[in-house]
Formats: sequence, C-alpha cells, structure tokens
Amino acid sequence: MDVSSPVSFPWSAFSGLGSHVAVLATVAVLTIQAWWAISYVNSPLRKYPGPFLAGWTNLWRFFLAARGRYPETVKKLHDKYGPVVRLGPNMLDLDIPQLIRTIYATDGSWVKTDFYHNNSTLIEGQIIYNIFSTTDQAMNARMKKPIVKHYTEGSILAIEPLLDSVIGEFCSILEERFIDGPEGPKAFDLGAYIAYVTWDMVGSVTFSKSFGYMEKGCDFDRTIGIADNFSAIGMLPFLDSLLDKNPLIRIGPPNLSNITNVAIERLIARAQGKDPNFRPGVPDYLQLFLEAKESYPEIVHDGMVMNYIFVNLVAGADTTAIALRAVIYFLIRHGNVLQKVEKEVLAAEIDDIARYSTAKSLPYLEAVVREAMRLHPSVSMPLERYTPKTGLKLPDGSFIPPSTAVGMTPYVISRNRDIWGPDADEFRPERWLQAENESDAAYQERLRSFNGNDLTFGAGSRICLGRHLGLIEVYKIVATLVSRYEMALDDPSRRDSDTSEEVVDFMKREDYAVPDIAAHGWYLYRPWGARSLDSFRHSNGISVLRRNFYAGKWELD
Repeated sequence: MDVSSPVSFPWSAFSGLGSHVAVLATVAVLTIQAWWAISYVNSPLRKYPGPFLAGWTNLWRFFLAARGRYPETVKKLHDKYGPVVRLGPNMLDLDIPQLIRTIYATDGSWVKTDFYHNNSTLIEGQIIYNIFSTTDQAMNARMKKPIVKHYTEGSILAIEPLLDSVIGEFCSILEERFIDGPEGPKAFDLGAYIAYVTWDMVGSVTFSKSFGYMEKGCDFDRTIGIADNFSAIGMLPFLDSLLDKNPLIRIGPPNLSNITNVAIERLIARAQGKDPNFRPGVPDYLQLFLEAKESYPEIVHDGMVMNYIFVNLVAGADTTAIALRAVIYFLIRHGNVLQKVEKEVLAAEIDDIARYSTAKSLPYLEAVVREAMRLHPSVSMPLERYTPKTGLKLPDGSFIPPSTAVGMTPYVISRNRDIWGPDADEFRPERWLQAENESDAAYQERLRSFNGNDLTFGAGSRICLGRHLGLIEVYKIVATLVSRYEMALDDPSRRDSDTSEEVVDFMKREDYAVPDIAAHGWYLYRPWGARSLDSFRHSNGISVLRRNFYAGKWELD
C-alpha cells in the first residue's frame, strides 16, 4: 500500500446532512409551537384574565421577579382584572380572603408547588429537602416534631442574651463608625447594616457566634445577596435542576456553599467538644438540634441537623431584615408616628438594649410593627399550592380543576379594602388599636378579622416556624434604636409614597435614600451650632441625634 498517496474521504455521503438537520430543527420548532397553541386554546384557565404572555409561559413571571417588581405589579393586575388573575399557564393568583382557610388548610390536602424546591440543598449528588422546601406534608410534620417546641416565644426568650450581645455590638459599631469617628457624624446605608445585624443575630442564636458581617461592614462572602435569586428561580423550577443541582456540573447562580461550610465546621467542632463559643448556660439552636438527635434518633441524623441549620439561617435572616427595613422606613417617613413611638419608648425607660417583654408591651409600637409588615410583608411572592383532587369552586361559581397552581400574594391580600378598609393603601398604625367609641366586642371582632387575614408569616400547617424569633428581633432592635437615636431621611423630599416599590428603592439606592444615624449630644458634640429638632429632621445634612441618657429627654435649644 502506498501510504504517500492521498486518501479520498467520502464527503458525498454527508452532502445532504445539513438540509436534513434544518428540516428536523424546523419540525421540532413547529411541533413545540403547535403544542403551545393547543395547550393555550384548550386550557381551562383561558377564561381567567391576565397578561397575554402569562397564558403561554412563566418567563414573564421570572423576569418580573428578577427585576424586583413582582408584588406591586400583581396588585395592579388585580386592580385591573379583579380577584382572579392568571399569572402563568397553570397558575392563578387569588385576591379572595375568604378562601385563606381553604387553601392554607391544616389537613395537608393542598400541597406546595415546585416553586419551593430551589430552597433545598445538594449534598453528594442527592437533593436534600428541608422543612420549608419539602412539598410532602407528612415529611414536613415529621421534620418539625423534634424541634417545634424550641420556636415558641417562651423558648426563644431563653436565648435572648445571645441576641442582646449582637444588638449591643450593632450599636457600638454604628456609633464608632458613623457617630463618634474622627470625621464626625456622617450618613450611611442603614439598610445594609440591618441585613448585617440580622445575619449576625441568626448566626449567634444558631452557633453562639456571629458571622462577622457587621464587623467587616460588607457582604464579604456574597451570602446575603443570594436570597434574591430564590424567588426568580422559583418561577422556573427546572432552572434550579439545570443550574444549581445539575448532577454533572454546577453552573450557577451563587449558592450558600460558604454558609454551609461554616455550619459543617461548627457542627463538627461542637460534636467533638472543641467549640470555644458554646456556653452550656445559654444553649443555642445547634445544641438544641444535637439534643433532638439524641431524643429522636429515628428522625434526626447529621443530615437532618444540617437541614435544621440551613432553614434557621436562610429563613431567619433575610425576612427579618425586610421587616426591620419596612418598620424603620415608615417611621422616618411619618414624623408624627415616630414622635408617638419615641414618647412611648422613652416613657418605658427601657434598658440599654431593649428587652422583648418591655418592647412588646408597648401598644403603639406593636401597632406600628404590624402596620409596616402589613404594607410591606417580608414574603412578596404568592404562597403557591396545588388544588386537590376535588378542585376549587370560587365564590362566583366558577371551577378551578385539580392540580392547578393557585396562591395568594401577601402584598395583595394585605391591601384588600374589604378587610382593611378604604384606606388600605395608607400607613395608619391606629387601625390596630381600639377606636375611641368602639366597643370591646367590636374591636375584638375586627382584630380577629385582621389576624385571620394576615399572611405575613403564611397560614395553616405550613406557617413560618421561626416567626416568633423574627418578631422578637424586630421589636428589640426597633425599640433599642428609637431609645438611643433620632433617625430621619437624608433627603425627605425624594420619597413621597408608601408603595412596596418605594420601600425597596429606599433601601437599595446608594446615591440617596439612606437614613442618617449621626450624633448630636448636648454634652457631647454640637455641629453647626444649635438647631431645632424640626430643622434637623428636614435638613439634607446630619439628621439624627443621640439621646441624652442622663435627662431621659431631648436636650435642644
């Protein structure tokens, strides 16, 4: 054989391959389009109004959530179309409060949708579902049984010293960096520091040691920002399987791997008796989880302990930060309300760090917290459930078939005028208090209606397990800040609305819309000479005063 002779490759055999591929691709595209069209035309949800694209794809919901404009957009759609709005090919959002007890029942017949699965973790190639992410009602009940007692209000108060240490550090850092520093008082992004303190608090109650976000003054490992991904990815659950939980290679987006590694390290150290942060007299959640492992060996193993830790961290920090930002936003946007809270808090003569029992006993402060969380709930996505085998009959007589995803968006329900009155869009804490000429019976009935239609923490058997912990943190921090500082907007003229969009913008914009916390003490420091409280509140410069702890009142000219 002459190896020097050129080899003739039979290219002619492939000459028609390109055209065949093109034909196959065209057929595939046309088939998909035909399937979409047939599904759209034959869908039993076609009769319900909503954006045109919603009937075809969930992509529009994905981009809406990714832009951070989901709740207010859905509210506008309900204002336009009515109580039932189609948000996806198989998803309806309902503004029908009387169905809350039906959809969010306790019998397990209404199952969570796949929206929640992206809050699970992938360990050694296996997806591990947790209390929040599992859609199996029996599994959820089994997971909660060993630890649910540790999330009651009374149990959480036993670890209040762990919260106090973080709040004390929070105030010290604010004063050192933004009040008493060499450059004098200066404005800063309070919204960011609220996120830092809530993450450090959840680290403290879980591990007896904070993560160090306050100390570093930044989201140094990008953990805090990751929570923004969950809502958008939940709109297209297959993206989670493709990007984050791909068994071959993880593509993205950023996940909580750093926090997971920290949790593993501290779990191992505690199990080996080498954890220097643990104080037996003040048990943290890690210790409680390990004790649950001993008491319920048939349920709790090391993997379950990690699950408990994960839920504590993810569900306990971001939502609390949102609630705190909302409360502070509405306080500094409504000066008359802030003055009432100041008067009530100062009259209580609270400790340097407010105790929860004291803060919770203040009726007007409680009204402010509840009103702020009503107008800007921490969970802005619909609480999705699949309709059971019996389907769902709506009050108008129409029928939603089985296995349809339905849900209620807390932001929408919390502004329903039938429940909250004609001023439902307004911030009015007094709605939670007894009116001057209102009988006790009428007030209690109205309060029962408010409580029954409050989806701030969800409802039914899947109500937020850590709601008491979050509220304790909110009350303690708000009361402490109000007792120690006077807060105001850097430029009040820029904000004139109480919509969810305004609150979000307020806390995310870096060029403005950050509350100043600065010092002006009668005995400590007086910048620019003496000025009245009103001139401070409405100026564009330093707008926050340190309270005079000696006199227990303002020391102004």
